[in-house]
Amino acid sequence: MSTGWIVFGVIVIIVLFAFAAYNRLVALSQRVSQAFADIDVQLKQRHDLIPNLVETVKGYASHERGTLDDVIKARNSAMSAQGPAQVSAAENQLSGALGRLIALSEAYPDLKANANFQQLASELSDLENKIAASRRFFNNAVQEYNTGIQQLPAALFAGMFGFTRKEFFDLGTSRTEVETVPSVKF
Repeated sequence: MSTGWIVFGVIVIIVLFAFAAYNRLVALSQRVSQAFADIDVQLKQRHDLIPNLVETVKGYASHERGTLDDVIKARNSAMSAQGPAQVSAAENQLSGALGRLIALSEAYPDLKANANFQQLASELSDLENKIAASRRFFNNAVQEYNTGIQQLPAALFAGMFGFTRKEFFDLGTSRTEVETVPSVKF
């Protein structure tokens, strides 16, 4: 009779561990989703700022059509990207194109002195800082989640519950380009 109670007790403990592990993994997964949504909000603000920036530059540097087209193409690609890996790759392209667009201001003193351009470039710089902070928060949430599904006792149940590894918001090969916040000089 006491053996039955011991077996019952072990089963109850295993079930409690499974419930606790499941609830913790759900909370970690939700944190990752919320962190990605935060990045998405910042990226949408940047996407909304880009047409105004392009129009301002167009007035001063109309013969720089290739650079302006690259920015618009990169923006459209970034807006249609889905999931952290695709968004990360598209945003890396957009950051490179924006860097070239901002660099144009050095060649056009009138553009550089334009108050609208100065305001838009300042907003862009601020958004880049916010995106970097959101990216760090997201990657931290992913690291905690990935660690959570690999630690015992959750590792015993994570696969059964459908929890799989999540990808970081990686900067890839253009890491040094993106880590350098665009400098805004007036």
